[in-house]
Amino acid sequence: MKFKKLGNTDEQLSAIGLGCMGMSFAYGPTDEQESINTLHRALDLGINFWDTADMYANGENEKLISKVLVPNRDKIFIATKFGFRFKDGKASHSGAPGTYFDGSPEWIRKAVDLSLQRLKIDTIDLYYAHRVDPNIPVEETVGAMAELVKAGKVKYLGLSEASAESIKKANKIHPITALQSEYSILTKDVEKEILPTIRELGISLVPYSPLARGLFANITEVQNLGDDDFRKSLPRYQQEYLENNTKLANEINEFAASKGVKGTQLALAWVLNQGDDIIPIPGTKRIKYLEENVAAVNIDLSQSDLDTIDSILKKYPNVGERYSEGSMKLVNN
Repeated sequence: MKFKKLGNTDEQLSAIGLGCMGMSFAYGPTDEQESINTLHRALDLGINFWDTADMYANGENEKLISKVLVPNRDKIFIATKFGFRFKDGKASHSGAPGTYFDGSPEWIRKAVDLSLQRLKIDTIDLYYAHRVDPNIPVEETVGAMAELVKAGKVKYLGLSEASAESIKKANKIHPITALQSEYSILTKDVEKEILPTIRELGISLVPYSPLARGLFANITEVQNLGDDDFRKSLPRYQQEYLENNTKLANEINEFAASKGVKGTQLALAWVLNQGDDIIPIPGTKRIKYLEENVAAVNIDLSQSDLDTIDSILKKYPNVGERYSEGSMKLVNN
């Protein structure tokens, strides 16, 4: 495993982390024992950066992770997030009618204690605001988060899907160590303003969905995704964009095969190639895919390779939005 420095800290994190959401939530059927085996294998492979959130299955993902985290606490840098809440207590995705965002200081103080209890640890290494609450000044949210650092409950602070303006405001209140946002060969929004801003401030980018939510692995199996699979509701998997994305995925996969790798590995290598301050967290609940992801760390892409990927993307521009309209309202605030 290769390692990268996290933001302005001395922390050395694995070049890729592990997104744990799918082990409990959003991506179809789950298998607790298989997930636990995958977590152990992640440790074997040197992946020391794990990511979860209190909204994933309404806290159940944090509980699952605790079973491997607690006996291996000194080997794992754990990140979790707060903010999304459910009106009826039933876990759902960010754009669902029963889901709302709460970035209030009052909720932050409760949320951190609940996460600590579920994770069964004393300190969270990296604590993110899962979004920026449009109804509360980001300075208030980060001010309350800073109190958690003083109290020893949290080491470092992060934001997720925040605008460049919000990042600057937040960083004046307390140093922001990482920004978690979607970033992949299909989702490059952060390149315009956000990436230059965080680089100026010494903040690491932690891309989630760096594999474009498995598009290159699953594009031919969209019809087989269950109703409990979050991706089925995404525009990119809808008929209007499906034809475009099927052609795009097939061509990316063909190019990857010509290099002796899989399309998912090529997509992950592309993200890794964007800078040493970028630490993607591809999610998986299976050892097979975990091992494939780790292999991407050692894939070198030439300028010619990058140019070829760009040319394929330009041929199929109609990829669709990454989220539903409701979810997009909470992005880039």
